[in-house]
Amino acid sequence: MGHAIDGMLSGLQVAFSIEGILFVFLGVFLGTFIGMLPGLGPISAIAVMIPITYGMDPALALVMMAGVYYGAIFGGSTSSILLNAPGVSGTVATAFDGYPMAQQGKAGKALAIAAIASFVGGTVSVILLMLFAPALASVAISFGPPAYFALMLLGLTAIASLAEGSTVKALISAVVGFMIATIGIDPQTGTSRFTFGSLNLLDGIDFLVIALGLFAIAEVGYLIINRKQKMQKSAKEIGSLRLSKKDVKEMSGPMGRHSILGFIIGILPGAGATISSFISYIAEKRLSKKPEEFGKGSIKGLAAPEASNNAATSGAFVPLLSLGIPGSGSTAVLLGAFLVLGIQPGPLLMVDRPEIFWGIIISMYVGNIFLLILNLPLIPYIARVLTIPRPLLISMVIMFSVIGVYAISFSTFDLYLLVLFGILGFLMRMFAFPAPPFILAFILGGMMEQSFRQSMTISNGNYMIFFENKIALALIILTVISLLYPMIKNILKRRKEREA
Repeated sequence: MGHAIDGMLSGLQVAFSIEGILFVFLGVFLGTFIGMLPGLGPISAIAVMIPITYGMDPALALVMMAGVYYGAIFGGSTSSILLNAPGVSGTVATAFDGYPMAQQGKAGKALAIAAIASFVGGTVSVILLMLFAPALASVAISFGPPAYFALMLLGLTAIASLAEGSTVKALISAVVGFMIATIGIDPQTGTSRFTFGSLNLLDGIDFLVIALGLFAIAEVGYLIINRKQKMQKSAKEIGSLRLSKKDVKEMSGPMGRHSILGFIIGILPGAGATISSFISYIAEKRLSKKPEEFGKGSIKGLAAPEASNNAATSGAFVPLLSLGIPGSGSTAVLLGAFLVLGIQPGPLLMVDRPEIFWGIIISMYVGNIFLLILNLPLIPYIARVLTIPRPLLISMVIMFSVIGVYAISFSTFDLYLLVLFGILGFLMRMFAFPAPPFILAFILGGMMEQSFRQSMTISNGNYMIFFENKIALALIILTVISLLYPMIKNILKRRKEREA
């Protein structure tokens, strides 16, 4: 206990020193700005900073890079809400209700809800990180391939929840998403699948190409085709930033629930902010008494994924700091930064370098406060993006999307894919095929297949492995309940109507 208190005090000295505060501010400022630009994201930002921070004090360098990471998730919601162009993959679910709110002339309110929910999610998860980091690391290790497969299966039961009308269309959309996820080199056998002889498809298709194609480019096509509609007036109105007591009350439940859920999902290596935001959005829609409001500008539908994705970024630090296992692409790059600076994250980090372990954790408190101070006063200015004339706005969305996709791989082939997915997204919108199930199936597809095949290898093809593993069994039971719950709810509803 004494060692832990001494460690916390050394962390406080790092986080609250003048240099510490300055570097936290610099990190979250850069992160917020980078998050707003579609395509850049925290991975490229941290990678660029590794050579810059070489030779710096390791504690300060890592505090700044951690700030860039959670700052980018915080800032990514801005372009999702205003332009329907997710800045980072973790904010795709934010666009589902954030963008409709902006179209209704409530962009100010949407950005304020996102900022507050992000702050609450980030702060709650930092408190949980301080209390449970070492203990939770062992829980994360116990998640083997069968448990991961069951977790992905639970996520997939949500496809029906993401259906905006026809469940059959949602399932078709998900199947296409799964098919796209299998393109590239098979991770277990090394053979190429569905590449049609093209070297450009060997690495598969990048998530951002699909997200920006299905959302941003498809939206551009829709705006051009429907330019006669009177959407310009409502979209130009920024609206008040003030939240009524009713709004705050409506937000508080989802924020509390999904701060904890997001943190738990963030701990699992490989899960990250994207999966946590989707699962939170789906869970909140299932819990809601008015699920029909989701996708049309629901406050709960915006607050839930925003609290969750920011909580997940803090959760991802549990396996990184306690075990030296990166939980996502961004924390994998952060692990590289640790090693370049001569720091080995893992069980001994808390004992050998407590100022780094606790310095990063405590700096997140400071960083979350800075993010709120930075973002709330800037909302009226950020929201003015909507007052830009439509032709110019369309050009900007196309430009950011093209630069974002090209910056990932410097491949013109990816630009052709962007256009292809843009056309696909436009057609899906025209024929009422929902895009969210496609995205969710694409995200889960690769991880789900890998976990299933690893489980089969471990058990020599015995399917009982999923029922013998306690965590996997619990998750499968939850999946079955999740599938049956809507059906039982409908039966009970019909019974009540008959009795009435």
